[in-house]
Amino acid sequence: MTTRTEKDSLGTREVPADALYGIQTLRAVENFPVSGWRFPRAFIRALALIKKCAAQTNGVLGFIDKKTEEAIVQSASEVAEGKWDDQFPVDIFQTGSGTSTNMNANEVIASRANEILGGVRGAKAPVHPNDHVNRGQSSNDVIPSASHVAALESLTKDVIPALEILRDALAEKAKAFDDVLKIGRTHLQDAVPMRMGQEFGGYASQISHGIQRLKNVQPHLAELALGGTAVGTGLNANPAFIQGVIDGLSKETGLPFVGAPSRFEALAARDAAVETSGALKTVAVSLMKIANDLRWLSSGPRCGLGEIELPSLQPGSSIMPGKVNPVIPEAVAMVVAQIVGADAAITVGGLSGNFELNVMKPVIAYNLLWSMTLLANVSRLLAEKCVKGIKANKAVAEGFIENSLAMCTALAPKIGYDRAADIAKKAHATGKTVRQVAREQNVLSDAELDVLLNPRSMTEPEAL
Repeated sequence: MTTRTEKDSLGTREVPADALYGIQTLRAVENFPVSGWRFPRAFIRALALIKKCAAQTNGVLGFIDKKTEEAIVQSASEVAEGKWDDQFPVDIFQTGSGTSTNMNANEVIASRANEILGGVRGAKAPVHPNDHVNRGQSSNDVIPSASHVAALESLTKDVIPALEILRDALAEKAKAFDDVLKIGRTHLQDAVPMRMGQEFGGYASQISHGIQRLKNVQPHLAELALGGTAVGTGLNANPAFIQGVIDGLSKETGLPFVGAPSRFEALAARDAAVETSGALKTVAVSLMKIANDLRWLSSGPRCGLGEIELPSLQPGSSIMPGKVNPVIPEAVAMVVAQIVGADAAITVGGLSGNFELNVMKPVIAYNLLWSMTLLANVSRLLAEKCVKGIKANKAVAEGFIENSLAMCTALAPKIGYDRAADIAKKAHATGKTVRQVAREQNVLSDAELDVLLNPRSMTEPEAL
């Protein structure tokens, strides 16, 4: 391997000749037992966009010359596009401010900028990682800002659209199944009749509410800590620079970023991330409820409920030919478990704001973006590979209704609760239906029983 010698305040050592990052980054990684958990693509993109916009703004303000600006912009653009992802080896388990990753970005961008200007990789001239790439910034305001940029982009362009696909798929099934009668269930026990479309409409409403919850956090993610520099005072950051970078980020992403009303809050706390994670967890909880219902409703096919049929994605189990497992709902359940765990990590991270700085920024950012990716992907998967292909077993669903003891509920207003309960108990003891026992006891005429025990009438809003 071809190497080069680098020297800084930490000492002298040999590094790979093709490395864009410098000795500080290498030393930080080498001296830490890395986990292999690195910042996701969305975060590196956001970090590079900040550096790009900072260079453009510094150029406009005359803080760096035109050639330096253009070289940094080109270099940062390449990083944002993913060209140099292999040059970001720093683990998320590092200094709590994310300084190692911020310097990783500064070094990569400066190194590539120097190469663009005819220099060599690893040099600090003519473009310096701190003096030029990081000018007007601190890790303390860059890292939380990159987290917000990446999170708002992911939420707006990936998560919410994915959930809208799922919501629409569920709403379509609600319409398609509106004429399918079935027995409702509460406490895992038979309840009164309902329409399958009403059940799926409830699922669609859960996702609709989840989308709104996520939209509610968007304004808070749009607030950027940029300009706070070290502790929130803005030392070394020109006010025009701050606004220029934020405007540039809005233009790059098409999202309405603004400066945080209090940079002290933006550096010292990660409340917006905690809030967003809570909203993601709530949506995940909704997905778990829906996935479990789909598993139970499709159970069988002959010895379970079997009211619906899920798309067959596997030819059978490893030992039982023809056994079709609810693959997608179970995948959803595991994703939910992961998101709930990530939320716990984010919550602990949010608790760790000490004085003027939260010191768990990397792990918060990683888990937040990971949860978004998982939620978006599994929502699309559930919609495309499961919900859209669900079929209703109408005969099975409606066959449960007549045998349900809960049918006596419709008799109670006419004959009283106690007498209706007695009919239900006798029906259960004898194996007869509520209708059969009611006729034997002559509690009402056949015509009245037909009206009261009509399952479709029980599902109409006016009957509630």
